[in-house]
Amino acid sequence: MNRQITLAARPVGFPQESDFALVESEFAAPGPGEVLVRSHYLSLDPYMRGRMSEARSYAKPTQIGEVMTGQAVGEVVASEHPRFAPGDTVVGQLGWQEHAVARGSVLRQVDTSRVPAQAYLHALGVTGLTAWFGLFDVGRPRPGETVVVSGAAGAVGQIVGQLARIAGCRTVGIAGGPEKVADLTGLYGYDVGIDYKGDDVNARLKEACPNGVDVYFDNVGGALSETVFRRLAVGARVPVCGQISQYNLSEPELAPRNLGFLIVLRASLQGFLVSDYAHRFGEALPRLGGLLADGRLTYREDVTDGLEHAPRAFIGMLRGENRGKTLVKL
Repeated sequence: MNRQITLAARPVGFPQESDFALVESEFAAPGPGEVLVRSHYLSLDPYMRGRMSEARSYAKPTQIGEVMTGQAVGEVVASEHPRFAPGDTVVGQLGWQEHAVARGSVLRQVDTSRVPAQAYLHALGVTGLTAWFGLFDVGRPRPGETVVVSGAAGAVGQIVGQLARIAGCRTVGIAGGPEKVADLTGLYGYDVGIDYKGDDVNARLKEACPNGVDVYFDNVGGALSETVFRRLAVGARVPVCGQISQYNLSEPELAPRNLGFLIVLRASLQGFLVSDYAHRFGEALPRLGGLLADGRLTYREDVTDGLEHAPRAFIGMLRGENRGKTLVKL
């Protein structure tokens, strides 16, 4: 039998555990070109909140009764695809379930001889790739520039800050709470950490960025981002990766209310999806792997045991309770 987490109801505001259902069903044997995978780790990410809504977005919503979408890494149990054999470790969009049958064409075989399997769900997976292309292709940082990251202690933010520092930039991270801010400077190498819950963010930014903000990597949106916008430098670039402050609001905040700063500062504001860069993943993954192997890239994981606890861990992540990448060990 296969245990799965399905969408039971569409949330209003923050999701509740009752919006999810734990179900059991038999799993089928793989057909031609398919692979049966036993998942070991499941990745929980903010974008999943959007998939629970029927609002127009870049991907179709999860339907009531469907398995929640999500990436997982696991072991091939049976294969009808020539590229995969039982025992191989693979990563793919396998969903919130313990077993999944997937087309071999959508799976990636990974090497766990040097790094743990779950690293392919963050530093060497979509999280690391999001940080890489969002920073270097959209943000285009130059040595000596100042890079500010919101949600800086989160899965993407922790990688962005380290990549920016490696690229020769001054880095300023914004996170919530003293423990996370301590991680920014002590673990991820940010030059300055700002606590949006306890600090005067505008005053701290003015102090930390006397020449303005050249790149603002936006994971949060809302009023926090409007505060950062006031400190942008001429020619600033703003990669918009996420808007986690808005995902659970019944009505979005009216911020920013004046985009005239884009004209005055000749700044650019650009959203992006990591999937747009799928044809270039082969460029970034070896570089990320090299940085990780050399000890120049680090990460923190927040691991919950048991599929049945995934909804609670997901809700906690949306509330900012996690420290680092949120994973579920199956």
